[in-house]
Order: sequence, then C-alpha cells, then structure tokens
Amino acid sequence: MRSDVVRLFQTLPHPCGYFATRTAQNIVIDPSAPQLPQIYDVAVQRGYRRAGGHVYHPQCSGCKACVACRVPVERFRPDRTQRRCMARNTDLSITIAPANYSDEYFSLYRRYLRSRHPDGGMDDARPEDFSRFLYTAWSPTRFIEFRKDSRLLALAVTDFCAAGLSAVYTFFDPDCDERSLGVFAILSQLRMAREEALPHVYLGFWIDSHPKMHYKARYRPLEVLREGIWTDL
Repeated sequence: MRSDVVRLFQTLPHPCGYFATRTAQNIVIDPSAPQLPQIYDVAVQRGYRRAGGHVYHPQCSGCKACVACRVPVERFRPDRTQRRCMARNTDLSITIAPANYSDEYFSLYRRYLRSRHPDGGMDDARPEDFSRFLYTAWSPTRFIEFRKDSRLLALAVTDFCAAGLSAVYTFFDPDCDERSLGVFAILSQLRMAREEALPHVYLGFWIDSHPKMHYKARYRPLEVLREGIWTDL
C-alpha cells in the first residue's frame, strides 16, 4: 500500500550563494519519494525549485530574502527594451529538444560558466555536473535551443509543468552580449507558455535590491509568494 506521506528534510547550514556573510539552509522533498514526479507540479506552485533530482526551497534562520516569483502570462506586456531584444533576435531559430547530454551543449555550458562565474566553484564543470544539475530521469524537462543557422547560441533548460513553465537555468554564448540572450530566452518562454495556454512562467527566487536578481523585476507584472499567497510585486 503506497503512503501519501512525503518526507521533508532540512539541509545543514552552508554558505549563502547571494550574501557572503550569511549561511543558508533548504527544505528538500525526499528525493527517493516515488510520488515526487506527481507532486512536483504542486511544489512549483508553492515556491519550490528543482536542481537536478532535488526539489527545494530556502528555509534560512533569520532570513527570508529569497522570495519565489512568477510572471502571469496573460497580463505580461513587454517594455520597450524587451521589444527591442525580440527584434534583435528575429534571425534565430528556436527548437524544443529532449533533455539530454551532448558535447555541443556542454561546450557552451562550460564557456558560459568560465565567463560569467569565474572562481565561483562551477567554472570547472565536468560532463557529469551538467547532467546532475540540469535534469533528472523524472523531471518534465525540455531544452529550448536558440541557433543562428546551425550554431548554438543559447540553451534554456525548462520544466514544462501543468502550472506553467519553470525556467530552471539558461546559458548562452558569452561573445553575444549584444543580443541579450538571457532576456530573449525568458521572452520566448513567455510566448511558449501563452501558446500552450499555461498560466505562468516561474523565474525562481527574487531578492529585493540584490544586483543578481534585479532583472526579474523588469518582467511586469511580477508575482511573488509571501505567506503562501501570490501577490503582485
């Protein structure tokens, strides 16, 4: 008889990835739970994120800076800068592919990390790190490819859930900054969600006034989860 009880675990304190002087902890849904694929969609709506096979949300002592955020697809309207970004990238082809490892993907991933996160602990990634971090056997993950002719310029790792699209991670060619490929990836996810009649695109966590998170507030309206209720930022 299958149990409907799902265990939650709390990680040990570890260095915070956003504030150098703080420590962080996460609540993690039991990664061995057989019903994890079924409850993942509900977990996303409650502010959880996925990294590899782990579904988690921050639970830090004395700090509530990380706030889950999402964009309501039907209410979103691109601003002038975002419209310019879309116009700059009309020459790119966009393809949805299965989530798998390839040397082409990994080469771009490694170049991106070395350019954007030098000495950050991820810049010497190995092939197994790519697979372990970005997807797992049970996750509803697809890779959205952005190509100029046959050249891969960006890859948006995206979970296609009933609640919406969850933007897990995006990496792109560091030599193409003028294209704003990270912005274009989110705009493309919003367009895909609208075409699939999905209500939201989940952007992970927003942190007020943090320079790494400021870009998320540009997607208006942005909803944030506080005390279990989604409200406009």
